[in-house]
Amino acid sequence: MAKKLGGREQVKVPPDISRILRRYPDEAHALLRHSFGKLTQGGFAVAESISSYGKRKFRVIDLFAGAGGFTLGMCQTERFQPVFANDFNAYAAKTYNANFGDHCLHGDINDILANGSFKFPEAEIVIGGPPCQGFSPLNKQREGDPRKQLWMAFMEVVRRINPVAFVMENVPELLSSAEFESIREHAEAMGYFVTSGVLNAADYGVPQRRKRAIVLASRLGLLSLPTPTHCNPQKNPTLFQNGMLPWETVKRAIYDLPVPEGIELRAGDILPPLDLHFGRTPTKQSLARYRCVPEGGNRFDLQKRRPDLTPECWIRKKSGGTDLFGRLWENRPAFTIRTEFFKPEKGRYLHPIQHRPITHREAARLQSFPDSFKFTGTKIEIAKQIGNAVPPLLGKRIAEVLIDHL
Repeated sequence: MAKKLGGREQVKVPPDISRILRRYPDEAHALLRHSFGKLTQGGFAVAESISSYGKRKFRVIDLFAGAGGFTLGMCQTERFQPVFANDFNAYAAKTYNANFGDHCLHGDINDILANGSFKFPEAEIVIGGPPCQGFSPLNKQREGDPRKQLWMAFMEVVRRINPVAFVMENVPELLSSAEFESIREHAEAMGYFVTSGVLNAADYGVPQRRKRAIVLASRLGLLSLPTPTHCNPQKNPTLFQNGMLPWETVKRAIYDLPVPEGIELRAGDILPPLDLHFGRTPTKQSLARYRCVPEGGNRFDLQKRRPDLTPECWIRKKSGGTDLFGRLWENRPAFTIRTEFFKPEKGRYLHPIQHRPITHREAARLQSFPDSFKFTGTKIEIAKQIGNAVPPLLGKRIAEVLIDHL
């Protein structure tokens, strides 16, 4: 029971707020002064909430947007309206604009921030994934990688816009980095409550095991990570009783597609999904290698069955790389779809039963993109857009958390 002083109730300050007040007294004082101009009945400051927005859509800014997978997930809830986006890749920006309207600005975010005449539109939500290669275990030796610092540009946009909430997506390694501690400190100094965790896209209905770090921050209080809707049936045989569905599978995602035809994009010449469903021209040696790898197998199966066809560098590599030249399981989710999924030597990208790597359309489906989504650019550029995207269905689950919170 809170004590009363002079007829007024003394409110106990929550520990998180108390810690911020002690650590950032000047910023807290400025925030309080700003809030006092928004007092309502009862003496509490009004933060933007669902009551003040009614049923109108929340405005969203997507930074480092790529093709717009995260934006698509937000829009699928029908409660968000994108108003601005940015990406350094011109092909990705063109794809974004083809799907969401002409508001994705191509260019370096730092150049945009340095342009004194540019003003960001108002928005309640900022989302984005600063390029993650600097944090990726595939580049862990690059300590001075400048891509590690692009979070600063993201946070500067947050500072200028002052949204109700923001969401940052990245590789799991971000959360154990010094940069994440700086991100948290900057966010808390601006009055945000920060939640973070690693999510597996397969737990939210995406037919792909893809683990991503998610940072949720809100000025209204702590956000919860989205509750999983799906589960590994091998580890939880009673999942239906727990209200969860089994993981989506490769078979359910792509088996309705015919054998791919041709080797070129057919966008504009044929309707989806076949416009992105094309093959490659493997050599006889490549085909012989494909046939050596069973469902769920990898380069070690090739070495065991046909050492004469196995590259010398793979023979020397005795451990690790168990997904290289791997074949997918039909009744499991795919493994992480990266930007070179059309090259079997780059990962587990062989079709479960056909002797070929997956196609662009299959990769897009395994990322949970609907066939109606319009990709633009060359084969290589579209592959980058697919592999770099936030799975739209994962983005939608995060958006639902924001809706409940606001």
